[in-house]
Amino acid sequence: MIRWLLMKGRRPLVVALHVAMAIAAYYVAFLLRFDGAIDGSDWPIFTRMLPVVASVELLVFIPYGLYRGLWRYIGIDDLWKIVEATLAASAITYVLIQWVLRVAGYPRSIYVINALDLIVVLGGARMGRRIYHELGSLEATARRVLIIGAGDAGEMIVRDMLNNPFYNLQPIGFVDDDRMKVGRTIHNLPVLGTRRDLRRIIENRDPDEILVAIYRTDPRLLRDIVRSLESYNLPIKTLPSMRDMINGSVTVSQIRNVSLEDLLQRGPVGLDPEPLRRLIEGRRVLITGAGGSIGSELCRQVSKLNAGLLILFERYENALYSIEGDLHNHAAHCQTLPLIGDITDSERVQAVFEEFRPEVVIHAAAHKHVPLVQQNPCEAVKNNVRGTRIVAETAARQGIERFILISTDKAVRPSSVMGATKRAAELAVRLASLTSSTCFATVRFGNVLGSNGSVIPKFIEQIKHGGPVTVTHPEVERFFMTIPEAVNLVLHSASLNESGALYALDMGTPIKILDMARQLIRLSGLVPDDDIRIEFTGLRPGEKLREELLDESESAERSPIPQLVKVIRPPLDNPDARYRDLLRLEALAAVGEPTELLHALADMVHGFRPPLALAEMTEPVDAVTKLSASS
Repeated sequence: MIRWLLMKGRRPLVVALHVAMAIAAYYVAFLLRFDGAIDGSDWPIFTRMLPVVASVELLVFIPYGLYRGLWRYIGIDDLWKIVEATLAASAITYVLIQWVLRVAGYPRSIYVINALDLIVVLGGARMGRRIYHELGSLEATARRVLIIGAGDAGEMIVRDMLNNPFYNLQPIGFVDDDRMKVGRTIHNLPVLGTRRDLRRIIENRDPDEILVAIYRTDPRLLRDIVRSLESYNLPIKTLPSMRDMINGSVTVSQIRNVSLEDLLQRGPVGLDPEPLRRLIEGRRVLITGAGGSIGSELCRQVSKLNAGLLILFERYENALYSIEGDLHNHAAHCQTLPLIGDITDSERVQAVFEEFRPEVVIHAAAHKHVPLVQQNPCEAVKNNVRGTRIVAETAARQGIERFILISTDKAVRPSSVMGATKRAAELAVRLASLTSSTCFATVRFGNVLGSNGSVIPKFIEQIKHGGPVTVTHPEVERFFMTIPEAVNLVLHSASLNESGALYALDMGTPIKILDMARQLIRLSGLVPDDDIRIEFTGLRPGEKLREELLDESESAERSPIPQLVKVIRPPLDNPDARYRDLLRLEALAAVGEPTELLHALADMVHGFRPPLALAEMTEPVDAVTKLSASS
């Protein structure tokens, strides 16, 4: 009832408070002017001019909006309004008393003293209300937050926490690597030290969570923070990047958990989108493997570039249905054509190319799961080698403008069947480029975060079930890149008009899988080796400790696109013989002869050693002869 009455009568109450403060400020001004004692000759001047001064001040306050603001949210702008309103009221009062009323003996210093008093009283009352609000909002249940970053983002997020008690967050201080800020305060909160002091600060201040409040957070910085907090069971949160914010403002509602993508991805490359638009807009684009993790992201980005027709070529109907539905919901402006088909079916591929005449082809279809491909080498050759050759040769015959093959770092000095077949696929595309007007190119890159078969979903599932998290080897390292970043660079490579070129994505610094597993456990709010155990299972067949993007016969030079290097390969000797090697490899796969197939693959791909378990199963036989005899 009392609260309701206060709300209904708020405006008269605010005006009454301003009347009281104006009278008090005027009275104190006279006391200060006459050393604390207003004698009999000055008292009549005070009482006669009080209504004039108070009336002028109260009227001037109206256009400046001093009766409307909520005192608990006072800021710099509100204080400036008080100063401006007070100076305006003093100037008007001076004109009235000195020039209009011509009051004799009125002390001129009163104008200045009264203005200063009024600013202090009005501003102090509001600041007192804000301080009371902020202190009262810090309930015992509020979560104590340590802010890493004492810059603009940190200041804005703390201000929002203090102004909005319903967040139930209590900032306790800042950490910043700028030593000039250490010991300073922001919103009355101290900068407690640098990142080197994190352990001491956490032990002394006992926060409930850590917030990284930096606009452009370097993933290496986040990795260092996660690693340094590994022994503490504290959730680590962050803010979206500046490119994800609409106007650069920061609020508590934008706080989110740190994700593994934050630890791995690089900053925006800042590439000019115009070459991509010229390549894609209004054109017919065909993507093989459209339902896969890479293929589906290619479809999304190509649809945003306003392709005239986006042809989704995929043999798995469920995956095709999923990506077609996704594009229908989020890119309805782009005409899509979902087609079920197998890249190893030459007649189907030929029919699709003849009927729909794509202008740009991006070949993403492949068998890529290393352990499965290792056990099924014939199927890997059928899909990765024969399928690539069929699509590339069909593109050449049809005069397609651009053809892009997506390859892998596992094709460099391959230790797995998957890597060797992808290296053979690179050869197939290179051979097709020798006799065609089509611009053929190949792009190599490493692991993409969250792709089908990626280690990350497996780790997440293991953590969800309480562990253990299984890592093959403590020293195994991999290059990682987010799927959108990798796909964007693939499309930019397609805009370079150089047939037969091989590009490699600059994947940054390789990351230990063990470190990734530990960080993922930490981001789940758990402690590695305490809450979740890590087990080492040994390298799988065909798996290397470290991947590479170039082998000893290759060199790299800069390309026009950042984060993309051109791979210089030695000249191709005897292309006709190399083409016959490809056909023989496909023939071995067709008759299901894994032993001779692996030996043939080793002869074709320099540095590849066939896995003994398969290569020594049986004596090698001439499977090509066997195929001929059976036909």
